[in-house]
Amino acid sequence: MPNQTKIEKNMPLHRCGWVSSDPIYLAYHDNEWGVPELDSRALFAKLCLDGQQAGLSWLTILKKQQNFEQAFYQFDPEKISKMGPADVDRLMQDSGIIRNKLKIESVIKNAKGFLAIEASQPFSDFIWQFTDGRTVINAWEDFRQAPTSTDASKAMSKALKKHGFNFVGETICYAFMQAVGMVNDHEVGCHCYERTCDLAIK
Repeated sequence: MPNQTKIEKNMPLHRCGWVSSDPIYLAYHDNEWGVPELDSRALFAKLCLDGQQAGLSWLTILKKQQNFEQAFYQFDPEKISKMGPADVDRLMQDSGIIRNKLKIESVIKNAKGFLAIEASQPFSDFIWQFTDGRTVINAWEDFRQAPTSTDASKAMSKALKKHGFNFVGETICYAFMQAVGMVNDHEVGCHCYERTCDLAIK
């Protein structure tokens, strides 16, 4: 029996097929991806970061996350909303982030949109309405079975754009929904699947 236990402990964990061996990616997958997030400011930050990913790998963004947080006042919407052209020009020289003017400006636009939404309801409530306030639990054998957009992500994208957000297309919104636990798209064989099912908002 001791030998059997030792073998089990040394067996590699099964993870979703999209995860690389990079330690940053592994930590993100194991500890964050698919875990329900209900904090409005954390949701805002994640949505902005997902927008920065457009055309790039998520690992690229993860490696620059701390730099983004420093550049955008820890994603404080009030402070970001006051940023202007001079700030954009300054950040265009910051090699620690993605130096794309439209993407930098999008964070400022998104902050203003966030504040507009918060004037009438918590941003978390606004976001979670698209899954009726609960986690959609899927059961994919292979991560490639998961869609890249759904009716819910299309509706979210349309509503966010109406409030002035950009870089929030339906595909970005679905990736965001997966990340913040609105949708559980861990593969059923992944070691995180049961845990995220238990954490799901029901």
